[in-house]
Formats: sequence, structure tokens, C-alpha cells
Amino acid sequence: MTSRDDSGSQLASLSRRRLLRDGTLSAAAIGLLAGAPTLVIPRRSEAASEQDVRILGSALSAEHEAVAAYGVAARSGLLSGPVLDLAVQFRGQHEEHVDLLASTVRSLGGEPAGPRDSYSFPVEELKNRDDVLRFAAELEKGAVSAYLGAVPILGNGELAKAAASILGDEAMHWAVLRYVLGENPVPHAFVS
Repeated sequence: MTSRDDSGSQLASLSRRRLLRDGTLSAAAIGLLAGAPTLVIPRRSEAASEQDVRILGSALSAEHEAVAAYGVAARSGLLSGPVLDLAVQFRGQHEEHVDLLASTVRSLGGEPAGPRDSYSFPVEELKNRDDVLRFAAELEKGAVSAYLGAVPILGNGELAKAAASILGDEAMHWAVLRYVLGENPVPHAFVS
């Protein structure tokens, strides 16, 4: 069995241009070459329904909202030190989700939605660090539920795997935020 480091160096030795031009380089290989986390995105030749594109478009809109929410949280002045660092890290991860979803929607022939001009966040209710963290935790919990609903109805298996990977990240965000709040980070054996 080849180790991840070995496969990464083997992939790096291949001609990126040839592989990208020929469409034979998977998203996983691109991720290994770039040193980024990997999610497999189907190539244009693989079937994806219009419903799949709509589902991914909805997920993209939610990810734009999460980026904006973490931006508000980071600029609120209510977070500092490691908690502020965490908000910035989570915002960056949501930005990665945006990039992946937008490029996937585009590759499947759809037009990816951009961020809205404004979002209606309850900023007047955010009085302290815990208010901000609870707000973020509720957004993450909603994202978990949304991806949990999306995964089984995506018709393309590769898209479902990508959505499940993002679901896992959202669940980790939710658990970490609950932990920072002093709450049980994993209160149930199943996510619903």
C-alpha cells in the first residue's frame, strides 16, 4: 500500500497541465498537489441532475451566510484570543466550502450564487462572547441538519460524498462551539 506522502510525491511528478487538460486528474489528486484537504468533485462527464445543482446552490448560499456571520462575529469586538482565532479559522473553512461548491456548480453547468448584499443577523442581541458563540453554534447546527438532509437526495454519489465531508466539518464546528460554551459538545449519539 502506498502512503499518502508517497502518492503525493508521485502525483507532483506528473504534468499538471496534461492531467488537467485531459480531465484525468481527480479532485483528490488536485488537493494532494495543492496540499489542501480533498473532496472528490465529479468530472463533467459524470451525471449530475438539475436537482443536484439546485441542492449545491442552496448549500452555497448557506455557506456565504456562514462566512458573513463569522465575519460579523470576528469584527464584533466580543471575541478575543483563542476564541477569536477559532471564529477566524471557521470562517476560513466556510470560505473553502464556498470555493468548492461554487466551482462544482460551475463545472456542472450551473451559475453559482454569490453572497447577498446583506444578511439579517441579530447583532443587537449579541451582547457578549457567549451570545456570539451561541449564535454561531445555532448556525452550525442548522448547517448540519441541512447537509444531513441533502446527502441522501443527491443523485450523484461523488457529490453526496463531498456534501458528507462538509457535513462532518459543520458538526465539528458545532461541537467545538458547544465545548467552548461549557456545554456537552456531543449531547446525543445521533445527529438529527
